[in-house]
Amino acid sequence: MAAGVVRIGDQGVSRPDVVQVARRGARVEITPEAEAAMRSARELVERICSGSTPAYGISTGFGLLANTTIPVERRSELQHALIRSHAAGMGPGVEGEVVRAMMLLRARSLCLGYSGSRPEVAHQMVGLLNSGITPVVPEHGSLGASGDLAPLAHMSLVLMGEGRAELPDGQVVDGARALREAGLQPLRLEVKDGLSLINGTDGMLGMLVLALEDLETLLATADVSAALSTEALLGTDGPFIAELHQIRPHPGQGRSAANLRGLLAGSEIRASHEHSPHAVQDAYSIRCAPQVAGAARDTWDFCREVAERELCSAVDNPVVLKDGRVASTGNFHGEPLAFAMDFLAIAAAEVGAISERRVDRLLDPARSQGLPPFLAVEAGVNSGLMIAQYTAAAMVAENRRLAQPASVDSLPTSGMQEDHVSMGWGAARKLRRVVDNLSRILAVELLAAARGLELRQPLRPGPAGQAVGGLVRELGGAVGPDRFTSPELEKVAGAVRDGRVLERARSVVPSLG
Repeated sequence: MAAGVVRIGDQGVSRPDVVQVARRGARVEITPEAEAAMRSARELVERICSGSTPAYGISTGFGLLANTTIPVERRSELQHALIRSHAAGMGPGVEGEVVRAMMLLRARSLCLGYSGSRPEVAHQMVGLLNSGITPVVPEHGSLGASGDLAPLAHMSLVLMGEGRAELPDGQVVDGARALREAGLQPLRLEVKDGLSLINGTDGMLGMLVLALEDLETLLATADVSAALSTEALLGTDGPFIAELHQIRPHPGQGRSAANLRGLLAGSEIRASHEHSPHAVQDAYSIRCAPQVAGAARDTWDFCREVAERELCSAVDNPVVLKDGRVASTGNFHGEPLAFAMDFLAIAAAEVGAISERRVDRLLDPARSQGLPPFLAVEAGVNSGLMIAQYTAAAMVAENRRLAQPASVDSLPTSGMQEDHVSMGWGAARKLRRVVDNLSRILAVELLAAARGLELRQPLRPGPAGQAVGGLVRELGGAVGPDRFTSPELEKVAGAVRDGRVLERARSVVPSLG
């Protein structure tokens, strides 16, 4: 469903703009300022073409072939050959939202007026976006340096009326039909057009922006699940008082502690045991929840800054400077994004790891402060949530593997011309998997904690625990005899991902963030 209009200016686009286009089908327009910037740069490229000075990718070949001069009459052919040869990806197609983000971001980079491609190139991408038609882009092919070459080339084939694309009804068709469905003509590439289409970090950046959007919700939801577990385990809120976090003033830690204080306020369960011997000091998975989630929040803030800098950056090679010079650049190298995504994957994996430890504690009668084994009715006949914890543990283990950094694993390419690459595309792909796993791990914790709170009756959790626990039980069912568990877990995971759990918590604690 359309969500307003996103305008691409000569200063780039914002993170919310990317999400609106990628996920909600917002229409895209190019501003007059961007149009003027592109035309000005194009005039400089055409002036260079009429001269005799070699310019990479304009009058020469690419990569190791940069010293090969291309005759004037074959320079358009060069651009088409570039796209076809570089569309060498393999494997299943990446998600449509990733391709839409990538198209928007490549158009954005061209609109900054440093690429020298014709404005028609950016307009062709905008036309496809507004038609709801999405090029099919294979998962494997980018090393995250010289841009996301293969993914962007597959996208660009469709602009030319080649390749494959998915229509709004899900049907996959050839590029020529896709353009007809959109009311567009195949794009003929002229000098610099093809090179400008593929020399960008747009696939990596799109996936980073979407991961940031998802994790903004998940990190706040992690505080919600931690609060419910703390109540269900008869934990204390003593370690969350403000003074303790002021003497170690990491901003994310302070925000998570404030969230936990708000979420635990008014709890009858907490008040019932505050003088019990076990309340002196809780296990780390409860007591240190703000420190772990807070560190992840600070990581998120750093990665947001990286993304926002990249969103206003001109990423191409060569670029046309405002004084008329054509300059070779390494700005297409994805290392800043690769580092950020590796770091974000580590942070998200750790939030899932501490969540699973709380699940295990909720299910273990030796540590759950009186809850039945595995939160089961008639344990033995029933297994309760025993295997749900296995599922969470399996995803934690996978996230640990995926948290290994991709950005240290460079492989040389292009006859050693491109002898160091970022592997940023790989970092982005695994980050998406980590984020997806985290949403499900938190769902397991929420379901276990909600059932733990139910088993503490007649004592009542605080208003936030009542509100969120009620929603989770609506979706995942109440304590009772064993039943098919997977659909219940997936329903809760859906509410984690789409923000319903967080929205329910905020209905009681509006400051939650």
